[in-house]
Amino acid sequence: MKLVRRQFLGCVGAALALPVTSRMAVAQLPQAGPKLTQILKSDLQDQDQKVEETVVNILDVAPGAGAPWHIHPAAQEIIFVVDGNLTVEVDGQGTKVMKAGDIILIRAEVPHLVRNESAGAPVKALVTYSRADKAKPFLVVMKRAT
Repeated sequence: MKLVRRQFLGCVGAALALPVTSRMAVAQLPQAGPKLTQILKSDLQDQDQKVEETVVNILDVAPGAGAPWHIHPAAQEIIFVVDGNLTVEVDGQGTKVMKAGDIILIRAEVPHLVRNESAGAPVKALVTYSRADKAKPFLVVMKRAT
């Protein structure tokens, strides 16, 4: 009977020590996890603080290609360049050459264009639109004198 009792007490002691030991082992492991880096925080611009839809796209621009002057009715646009150099021209703000890691916010209804002026390197960008009115067209091409 003494042998059974000792084995029982030994098992109980091991069972009580195991969770503490395992927590110590877990606490010593390096804490690797996802890293979130904020690249932009901004209130909605000119949309009465209203969003009906958010659209996220990957934009690929071949060398020498671009989008004409256009607006996004009731939608602000955020462009984050992933790779390459993207030229962005915004009405009233001039021209900016954006490189990988650069970001720009373009207000709703503001005419703008993008182009890849490189002779051989493509551009990749993440483009997000916050639309205040889904009933309006997504994009309207503008005629502008060059």
